[in-house]
Amino acid sequence: MKKLLLILTIALGMTALAQAEGMGQMGQGMHQGMHKGMKMPKNYRMVPMDKAQILQTGPAKMFCPKCGMTLPMFYRTNHAAKVDGKMEQFCSIHCLVEEMKSGKKVTDVQVVDNTTLKFIPAEKAWYVVGSSKPATMSKVSKYAFGTKEAAEKFAKEYGGKVLPYAEVLKMVKADFDKEAAMVAKRQAMMAKKGEMIYKKQCKPIKEKFATAAEAKAYIKAHDSCPGLKGKPLQAVGLYLKSR
Repeated sequence: MKKLLLILTIALGMTALAQAEGMGQMGQGMHQGMHKGMKMPKNYRMVPMDKAQILQTGPAKMFCPKCGMTLPMFYRTNHAAKVDGKMEQFCSIHCLVEEMKSGKKVTDVQVVDNTTLKFIPAEKAWYVVGSSKPATMSKVSKYAFGTKEAAEKFAKEYGGKVLPYAEVLKMVKADFDKEAAMVAKRQAMMAKKGEMIYKKQCKPIKEKFATAAEAKAYIKAHDSCPGLKGKPLQAVGLYLKSR
């Protein structure tokens, strides 16, 4: 009896092992198939460098002057305006409103038309607010279009409400303090990560920076953190600004 039980136990064990191995091979095949057939999701807001209009000038022209984010990476939500007579370009309408709240004179507001990828006067644009596409510096996405028809088509496909610039601006100003607190908390966490990255990958930097954009431009110009780009570069820029 004991011998029979032992034989049954061994047989069941071998069957289970064979099944497990077969499932493992199947899983490995699926994993390899995913690597071969699937692509990493693309950041919808991003466009190639040669497709992005950069209207501001200077060493830090590729970065938002308020938050420091790289403009082509968030190009589809970019805004621009003359600030005390000088053109500035922002990653989002949130950063534009932050500049408006600074007390400086902000005129000639423009926004990227998501149909043509060119800047148009913001007052002539139609925005889709709250679509399923990612938001920039906010919990609620906002994408602009040159025509109401284009905005409605986008909203039909991705959801959201179609609104003129004046209403969107009013909305952003009303929500600004709450959104700014959320952004500040996120940036503080990134700055802590940036400090660790800086200590591991960067040459000592003694200069002081008023903005993350200035810090990132300095790093790029002096190759202070070789190979650093993307989110790690943004994190170091925020750290250098805050220290």
